[in-house]
Amino acid sequence: MASKGAGMSFSRKSYRLTSDAEKSRVTGIVHEKLLNDYLHRIFSSADHASTTATSRKPLNFQNLPEHLDQLLRVDDEEEESQGQVEGRLGPSTVVLDHTGGFEGLLLVDDDLLGVIGHSNFGTIRSTTCVYKGKWVYEVLISSQGLMQIGWCTINCRFNQEEGVGDTHNSYAYDGNRVRKWNVTTTNYGKAWAAGDIVSCLIDLDDGTLSFCLNGVSLGTAFENLSRGLGMAYFPAISLSFKESVAFNFGSRPLRYPVAGYRPLQDPPRADLVRAQKLLGCFQAVLSVELDPTEGQLLEKESSEWQLQGQPTILLTLAHIFHRFAPLLRKVYLVEAVLMSFLLGIVEGGTPAQAQSMVHQVLDLLWLFMEDYEVQDCLKQSMMSLLRLYRFSPIVPDLGLQIRYLQLTIAILSHEKSRKFLLSNVLFDVLRSVVFFYIKSPLRVEEAGLQELIPTTWWPHRSGREGKESKEVKDETSEERLRRRAYERGCQRLKKRIEVVEELQVQILKLLLNNKDDNGGEASRYIFLTKFRKFLQENASSRGNMPMLCPPEYMVCFLHRLISALRYYWDEYKASNPRASFSEDDLASKANILIDPLELQAATMDDLDEDEEPAPAAAQRPMQALAVGGALPLPRPGWLSSPTLGRANRFLSTAAVSLMTPRRPLSTSEKVKVRTLSAEQRTREDIEGSHWNEGLLLGRPPEEPEQPLTENSLLEVLDGAIMMYNLSVHQQLGKMVGVSDDVNEYAMALRDTEDKLRRCPKRRKDILAELTKSQKVFSEKLDHLSRRLAWVHATVYSQEKMQDIYWLLRVCLRTIEHGDRTGPLFAFMPEFYLSVAINSYSALKNYFGPVHSMEELTGYEETLTRLAAILAKHFADTRIVGTDIRDSLMQALASYVCYPNSLRAVERIPEEQRIAMVRSLLAPYEQRPWAQTNWILVRLWRGCGFGYRYTRLPHLLKTKPEDANLPSLQKPCPSTLLQQHMADLLREGPDVAPSFLNSVLNQLNWAFSEFIGMIQEIQQAAERLERNFVDSRQLKVCATCFDLSVSLLRVLEMTITLVPEIFLDWARPTSEMLLRRLAQLLNQVLNRVTAERNLFDRVVTLRLPGLESVDHYPILVAVTGILVRLLVHGPASGIERATSVLLADPCFQLRSICYLLGQSEPPTPGTALSAPDRKHFSLQSYTDYISVEELAQVEQMLAHLTTASAQAAAASLPTSEEDLCPICYAHPISAVFQPCGHKSCKACINQHLMNNKDCFFCKATIVSVEDWDKAANASATSSAA
Repeated sequence: MASKGAGMSFSRKSYRLTSDAEKSRVTGIVHEKLLNDYLHRIFSSADHASTTATSRKPLNFQNLPEHLDQLLRVDDEEEESQGQVEGRLGPSTVVLDHTGGFEGLLLVDDDLLGVIGHSNFGTIRSTTCVYKGKWVYEVLISSQGLMQIGWCTINCRFNQEEGVGDTHNSYAYDGNRVRKWNVTTTNYGKAWAAGDIVSCLIDLDDGTLSFCLNGVSLGTAFENLSRGLGMAYFPAISLSFKESVAFNFGSRPLRYPVAGYRPLQDPPRADLVRAQKLLGCFQAVLSVELDPTEGQLLEKESSEWQLQGQPTILLTLAHIFHRFAPLLRKVYLVEAVLMSFLLGIVEGGTPAQAQSMVHQVLDLLWLFMEDYEVQDCLKQSMMSLLRLYRFSPIVPDLGLQIRYLQLTIAILSHEKSRKFLLSNVLFDVLRSVVFFYIKSPLRVEEAGLQELIPTTWWPHRSGREGKESKEVKDETSEERLRRRAYERGCQRLKKRIEVVEELQVQILKLLLNNKDDNGGEASRYIFLTKFRKFLQENASSRGNMPMLCPPEYMVCFLHRLISALRYYWDEYKASNPRASFSEDDLASKANILIDPLELQAATMDDLDEDEEPAPAAAQRPMQALAVGGALPLPRPGWLSSPTLGRANRFLSTAAVSLMTPRRPLSTSEKVKVRTLSAEQRTREDIEGSHWNEGLLLGRPPEEPEQPLTENSLLEVLDGAIMMYNLSVHQQLGKMVGVSDDVNEYAMALRDTEDKLRRCPKRRKDILAELTKSQKVFSEKLDHLSRRLAWVHATVYSQEKMQDIYWLLRVCLRTIEHGDRTGPLFAFMPEFYLSVAINSYSALKNYFGPVHSMEELTGYEETLTRLAAILAKHFADTRIVGTDIRDSLMQALASYVCYPNSLRAVERIPEEQRIAMVRSLLAPYEQRPWAQTNWILVRLWRGCGFGYRYTRLPHLLKTKPEDANLPSLQKPCPSTLLQQHMADLLREGPDVAPSFLNSVLNQLNWAFSEFIGMIQEIQQAAERLERNFVDSRQLKVCATCFDLSVSLLRVLEMTITLVPEIFLDWARPTSEMLLRRLAQLLNQVLNRVTAERNLFDRVVTLRLPGLESVDHYPILVAVTGILVRLLVHGPASGIERATSVLLADPCFQLRSICYLLGQSEPPTPGTALSAPDRKHFSLQSYTDYISVEELAQVEQMLAHLTTASAQAAAASLPTSEEDLCPICYAHPISAVFQPCGHKSCKACINQHLMNNKDCFFCKATIVSVEDWDKAANASATSSAA
């Protein structure tokens, strides 16, 4: 360990034990006989003869060193010959061979015992090999992924595809795939999990190799190993990317020693004997009391011992620690001797007694040992505790975890030790977050869950997926009894887990203590500095996965941190009764925005000389991402100063450049800002002082001044929110997989039981197979249901749900405060919006199936507040970051799919609702429009023609990937928001035309793209050679189809709500919009309804990825529009719509007949024939289309049949010269000025909606005039 000062040499503390001149004074402490008896009692030898010999000569402090030398003398011959152990070759200290050319493929810890995969499949071996005897080493599994652990020879050659076990003379066990490897592979052993310990044993006398998992033998894996000349075996491992393990070759006591096998690295036996003897002497001091008045020794409980400053005891302890201190710096001895002693203290009394005793031991360590010795000892002790906690097996009462956490609390409750560990060990050396993690058992039988939860149960989901309503299955009395027994078992498990969680919260309470500032900075401020660095590393290392804290640890850490934070906040609130607290308490104080006047820098130029180097600025991640997405400017060093600590996280330098200072910095203040670093923040820097609020808390201008809160707690809160955004939310989603597995197996078991009931008894072979399957599913469900109980207790409990709900409310209040700051809202960190969205999603999707959200306090109000934020900010111009804008849009789209959240949107103030709908009706060009259109479709779904389905009819027999998807929710239209839409479309002359023009443009694009892609797919399918269609192309094709359907539905909604936009030709754009609509409808009908055409053939193929492509959704949408135009409209409107539809050259009456399964139009006066079952017909979908709707289609067909016959009789032939040169469908009726080119009015009006240049010559069109050939000819002749 490095020295405390440069050039400083360490020396033993000088205790001035005794000298001949002082003999009388020393022996005057207690009389000689009592001192002799006391020292003999303390330093007694196990050798009786030695004790007898020593007792002839009085023992005092003058001859005590000689006596100790004799007592601690050990036979050193074996210790000295460790390096030449028979059967082993290599250094006596065994580590991983870091010179083996693995650079870049693996990351190896500083102690050369830990390794992390950093490539596809990297391999590393140890520095020592064995060729004779029985040997063992242990591997501590930190992640449960793909690894092969075992032995290899020096001649084995590995690469990124082949590792240990893939070559001759290399042997491996793979607990991820539960197999053993030696060129070939077979099943072997059990599955391992993170936190397990694998023991690798090799017997070179018998030529066998075996493995143990957590001390339980897995049996012999390999026999007849190659032995002899040149055959020596190295411990080796191959591991895939980001997998991590730690080796124990014997540098620490083996967790699971095996009789007859010795570790590769021999333990320090001589030092171990000395340490155990010295520990015995120390324990004797604690259990013997001097009574000088009576002149006798008294036995007492060591737990009652108190350091009272008696010179005799102090000198005795000084002699002990003079020899004990150097030994306590060694890893093996700390774990084997000191930790065993401390754990014995924890086991032997109440927590209070144990804590008091541990404190006294630590006081003695700090008193009698050099600082560097105590620090080394504490560091090794905490590392040992962490390993013990992390790699201890789960037992039914969680007793092991409780013991280790109690000892951790006892050590950390010692103030001096806590501050040292916080400053130097907990976050710098250790991954201390592990202390807050409760690992989930992979094997429930080993965790004792079978005894704790003897009766298993799982929810039964009845009813087929996709139906409009699920059947409610009554619970039988037997199922009710099973469920209640299961719930009682879950409660027992939860209570045991809560004991561990409470201990973990106590640890964080100690780390967040801000009252222990007697000997320097309080613990809380040391913790905040380390906590900030921890968050920075995890935020900046998102691309470097091996360096990240595992997300399962982050979940537990977040919940414990919130519990400790709320405890201290309640304590602060109680100690400041005069402070004003709002309904949300801490949530209302989480006000991260900064008053620009508080940034006290005169100009950026004043601080140019303090800019940090460019490489450092580039390497350090930006902690605050402006929601506004402004380009980051060069980051000056002063922005990282502690005074601006909070601003550093929440403002970009782009914001700083816009701010005006209130007053310039004084010289002394500039010096302070420039010299302090983020690693040296003080309480004043964090909490502020009488003249400075620490620049940590800014308030919206209109808010009244509030008493300054504890800014340190706010910084912890900010960190908790950032943690949720970094990895907690994703992990919550992963853990739902256990519940999904339970549902899958429950459904499989129910289907198997149904088959058993239906199976004929004569088919005994089938009955046997079904019975076997039933047994397998039942056993798997028993296992999964117990594991699910563990997950619910540790991840999805009611208390954890309250924590996430509290975070949601914090973020909502923060966003509301930020919104009131005006332009500065653009610089609020975007993760506040992300956490608000994601935490609600987690409550609904992850916690919802276990606990009801309606039980949460203020649930309805919270839903409404979140709805208001989504409605306002999804189109907020202050937010220009693409990702966060997409997230807000998707969140709003999901929000309107569920009845409860949709009602919340309807509860927000009317002006906000109208503003939201106005944003939804903005033209689709120049912005992402698919999600906007989806929102409008969801508001209409349930009101359209044949639009009351949850899943498409042809998909009912298939199982959806996730029945909880927003798109698979029951229709829940909003008539209130539809009315707002209708009012806005009627409001101004430009709103409806611009919106509908963009919808029609996008529909034209989407359907054209769809047709083009299915042509390519059809051509690929018809090729004779074997070929594959790209799955991405199929996905894009299906997306274009879905977009076409949704755009048609938006048009149907618009025509239903505001038909006059198309039918009132007093409006200047109505005729043009109606003609464009008719053109597109006829194009869709012609493409989809033609018999055995392209669309029909692709639908028949039923390609994976094109499941949603079918006749029904698109034809029903088109039918809805036609019915609204031709049946429901006023007489004048029906006449106009009919004339426009029939005038379109693409109109075919056969396409309308196709809707009812007719190949030809019926003659007037005859009834419609029954549809051919081989063809599509709306009459076949009686569950989806009502009788009234079918009657309207028949009425429309009859009307069009009559009108088309009349139009055909009245039509006159037109010469080709008089046809529009753009569409060749309508006669020329308009002339462009000034260029004079001509076309029909429909074409030029459509062209001018998007472009003002002439279609032919690209000259700018000034005006369009009517043109009539006859009138123009007469005018020309008269002029002539």
